[in-house]
Amino acid sequence: MFSDHGHVTFLGAGPGDPGLLTLRAVEALAAADVLVAEEQVLDVVRAHARAGADMPQLSADEASTPAEARRFGDAVNLVMGAARGGKRVVRAVQGDPGLDSEAVREMLACAAEGVTFEVIPGIAEAVGVPAYAGIPLRDETGADVRFVDARTATERCWTELGASDGTVVVSTSLDQAAATAGELVAAGRKPDTPMTLTVAGTTTRQRTWEATLGTVAQVLKQAKVLPSPDGGRPVIAVVGEHCAPARRDQLSWFESKPLFGWKVLVPRTKEQAASLSDQLRSYGAVPHEVPTIAVEPPRTPQQMERAVKGLVTGRYEWIAFTSVNAVKAVREKFEEYGLDARAFAGIKVAAVGEQTAAALIAFGVKPDLVPSGEQSAAGLLEDWPPYDPVFDPIDRVFLPRADIATETLVAGLIELGWEVDDVTAYRTVRASPPPADTREAIKGGGFDAVLFTSSSTVRNLVGIAGKPHNVTIIACIGPATAKTAEEHGLRVDVMAPEPSVHKLAEALASFGAERRAAALEAGESVARPSERRPGARRRRAASSS
Repeated sequence: MFSDHGHVTFLGAGPGDPGLLTLRAVEALAAADVLVAEEQVLDVVRAHARAGADMPQLSADEASTPAEARRFGDAVNLVMGAARGGKRVVRAVQGDPGLDSEAVREMLACAAEGVTFEVIPGIAEAVGVPAYAGIPLRDETGADVRFVDARTATERCWTELGASDGTVVVSTSLDQAAATAGELVAAGRKPDTPMTLTVAGTTTRQRTWEATLGTVAQVLKQAKVLPSPDGGRPVIAVVGEHCAPARRDQLSWFESKPLFGWKVLVPRTKEQAASLSDQLRSYGAVPHEVPTIAVEPPRTPQQMERAVKGLVTGRYEWIAFTSVNAVKAVREKFEEYGLDARAFAGIKVAAVGEQTAAALIAFGVKPDLVPSGEQSAAGLLEDWPPYDPVFDPIDRVFLPRADIATETLVAGLIELGWEVDDVTAYRTVRASPPPADTREAIKGGGFDAVLFTSSSTVRNLVGIAGKPHNVTIIACIGPATAKTAEEHGLRVDVMAPEPSVHKLAEALASFGAERRAAALEAGESVARPSERRPGARRRRAASSS
């Protein structure tokens, strides 16, 4: 019976960029009991799956069975088995389910057994990839657009495409691109018709080659893309005047991002790295987070416990937070005592910068003081009011901080007339070394840039992973950090105009944009720093094809 079965959602996960999932897709993933996803989109969708959802792997049943039949049989067994058990199933496919013949077969199987299903469309690869490559498929002329899969195209199909002067979008592979071009020329298209090929579309590994139907084989050979054992890699080819190089120069918005494809090392704690990594992604970079500092509780917690009790009993006029970790340490101590943000009632709260202020707001506390200028201890002191016995009933400040913090803030507050309870809220220790492949990439020039946000990140990264290769761009948050980097034999290329991690990321993006502009002006191909090291060209060709 209908009511005895579960429900299946056929979901289009798009061409690869996780940001292209629809809101409806995210809702369905959050409600699913079972997620059955193709390997190509598993990383895209599982981040939105609810905790505890079952994620069975699609696998081959028999080596002798054709791949398409294996995929269909395995997927149907998993989907129908879960649906018969009354589960809510999401079946995620690359691109759009309506353009996926195997997904349609699975829908028919559901219909045959009376299993209810729905379809959540996704962005088709044939549409999304050209958009990310800067190739509009139509303009004001309203030109005809045809979509074709080279693997299944018939002779009649090629003949029709050859007789048309519209745009043709072909799903093919690198090693079949020249054959695809040959079919179109044989059918009547002119050899000088523009053609583009895009691999890994909508991801930061995207790469587009410009050619014509007559030169595509030569272009791929000169780029050292072919021959290659990975020539079967899927590509989206666009044929027609819309993909002419003159148009792409103006419309290639994705691959022209200032840090496009740059692998950037972010040596911070996981919590601290999140917003910085998001910002780097917006510039086209691929952030790689390597913790260099681990945060641990103080060796003697009694001092912290007395201070937190003092907050409740009215011992302090102010509490000053100099880091997100300090907020976290106090919050954890509050939770240990069954307290919440209401314990801050009547106490003035200061935050050293925007990130620390955001952590306080997430805790339910709106800071009374955030530096109007430089986001640092010095900037906080610039705006801190001197103690006034008429207006300040209490002269004491609670300062929870790291064990290695500087004395700048303490000395400055005392000079302003305040008494300071300088309390170690947490300890910072050197993190464990990263995996061997990460260490090798750091020392061998596998990273395009590294962001140093403090002197300790310089010392700790070099200590646990070794010194970055000399092709790697070194970006530092300020003069003190730059000096430490230079003392470790590093060449500092970028420095933030002010001590802010976001300004540091902006400065690196500006550096990347200037570097790109200089290469184009000189008539050179745009290459990442890591591609300049010895042997990188050969490795790049192998990994890109």
